[in-house]
Amino acid sequence: MSITRFETGPRMSQAVIHNGTVYLAGQVGKPGESVADQARHALSEVDRLLALAGSDKTKILSATIWLADIADFSKMNEVWDAWVPAGHAPARATGESKLASPEYLFEVIVVAAL
Repeated sequence: MSITRFETGPRMSQAVIHNGTVYLAGQVGKPGESVADQARHALSEVDRLLALAGSDKTKILSATIWLADIADFSKMNEVWDAWVPAGHAPARATGESKLASPEYLFEVIVVAAL
């Protein structure tokens, strides 16, 4: 079976397709933004990458969300709830974690069907 990679750099690809499944790298917002703005930015990147791969957010199978501070859970959920299409909520997990840089407050990792 073939593997298709998108926006591949020396360390990682932003999206990979294998066997009808799209795997996205973790998407983050812009440093200095609020957690809500970072979530909106990262989710817009999810939309863009899924479209590039030939999929969309109605086909997301699972999402893993990392917050630098779990106290931001409700603020993030407001953005998430507005973004997810009704009837297409994926399996999801959310946890608190130290992210790659202290300026990052939100990261999402998505797996979707084609």
